[in-house]
Amino acid sequence: MEFKHTSVLLEETIENLNIRPAGIYLDGTLGGGGHACEVAKQLTDGGRLIGIDQDEDAIAAAGERLAAYRERVTLIRDNYVNAPRLLNEMGIFQVDGILLDLGVSSYQLDNEERGFSYRYDAALDMRMDRRQVLSAREIINGYSETELYRVIRDYGEEQFAKNIAKHIAAARKDKPIETTGEFNEIIRAAIPAKMRAVGGHPSKRTFQAIRIECNRELEVLKSALDELIGLLSPGGRLCVITFHSLEDRIVKSAFRKNENPCTCPPDFPMCVCGRVSQGNVVTRKPILPSEEEIAENTRAKSAKLRVFMKRQPEKEA
Repeated sequence: MEFKHTSVLLEETIENLNIRPAGIYLDGTLGGGGHACEVAKQLTDGGRLIGIDQDEDAIAAAGERLAAYRERVTLIRDNYVNAPRLLNEMGIFQVDGILLDLGVSSYQLDNEERGFSYRYDAALDMRMDRRQVLSAREIINGYSETELYRVIRDYGEEQFAKNIAKHIAAARKDKPIETTGEFNEIIRAAIPAKMRAVGGHPSKRTFQAIRIECNRELEVLKSALDELIGLLSPGGRLCVITFHSLEDRIVKSAFRKNENPCTCPPDFPMCVCGRVSQGNVVTRKPILPSEEEIAENTRAKSAKLRVFMKRQPEKEA
């Protein structure tokens, strides 16, 4: 299956990266290389692009797409949370811009064998990195009912999380739950009929929750953002595209904290905590896709782009 993925908020992201032709850029979620290709086009021979993705299919597809720019492109199969270490090992200690396009790609959703989608009946998997042991199957069959409730409630924001967890625990007593089709039926039975008729597919939130848990998506995002901001050169920018409120809240909070990290009480006449601002939030409100983009790509509907710029040294008087 060909790796197809339409890059969301492409023009807006490239514009906000404010690309310097001789700069160094990091795409931490390479995917099919759509955003990366536009960055590479704007670089001169002195510029460099490092692309990271944990999906082997993404690395292969991006490699083909970026072949014309191979002299200035380095691709690494890994998780972006490890980017500071990976770049340091390459002798790179600052970059001029970083891009994260979070969530699952169209290719991963549309590839039946990857087990990400409730639209196909396939083996439960959902691993973005197929080298890891933990898959959706292990979570669904191995987590306790209480743990499943927590995951579905917190990561899926599913109002029927408790009942869905109860149904999963009951169903797997007979035999392990093996396929997305079986999982769909269990979720469906746990949600009242009148509620199934509204709000989209009844499995959407639960599948999202299991996928996030399987790939530690929110943990990775929380632990990576401060370090990625630390990687930026003065004036460098971090652009993050999110697709649901949980991700967006983490990004918004991290950007705000890095802009104003002071922990002193507001009535103190001066700061004594010593925490220094790392820069400023460029996007007070997130950038949203246009109606035209949503019409062309319905998966863009929930996308939000937030941008942070690293502090530049103050000019001497």
